[in-house]
Amino acid sequence: MYSLSQTQTLSIPPAEVWKFISLPSNLNLITPPDMEFQIIGDPPTRIFAGQLIEYRVKVPVLGKTSWLTEIKYMEEGVSFVDEQRVGPYKLWIHRHVIEPLDGGTRMTDDIRYALPYGLLGRLAHFMFVRRNLNRIFQYRKEKLPRILQGSRV
Repeated sequence: MYSLSQTQTLSIPPAEVWKFISLPSNLNLITPPDMEFQIIGDPPTRIFAGQLIEYRVKVPVLGKTSWLTEIKYMEEGVSFVDEQRVGPYKLWIHRHVIEPLDGGTRMTDDIRYALPYGLLGRLAHFMFVRRNLNRIFQYRKEKLPRILQGSRV
């Protein structure tokens, strides 16, 4: 089992951050273009506990793959958890949390994940999975403030 955690401070009110992160179609805006992220079917207008969302995404080595997530838990305006049901990971649990700060919001992503294929999965993690996940979340960290601050102008 592996973990990845990222926290960032945004000079945006929590309600605006929540409005953005709880809209599944916005995930495309904060995903690196080379991943060719695409929601299958009509994008949901908001998330709710129990919701299933299907994506297609380009994953290194595997190519284009389906990814089905379920919103397992949601506390309106505060947090939600998505879990992979079908996809490239053996286990994927991603918790999104926003907290009010003086003059803005602290946003935290906590991910717990495991790879299939035993030793081969561990080798893949060492060689490229961990690095790729860090790249994806760094991209989000850089892109999110620009998008949110641009929407306030």
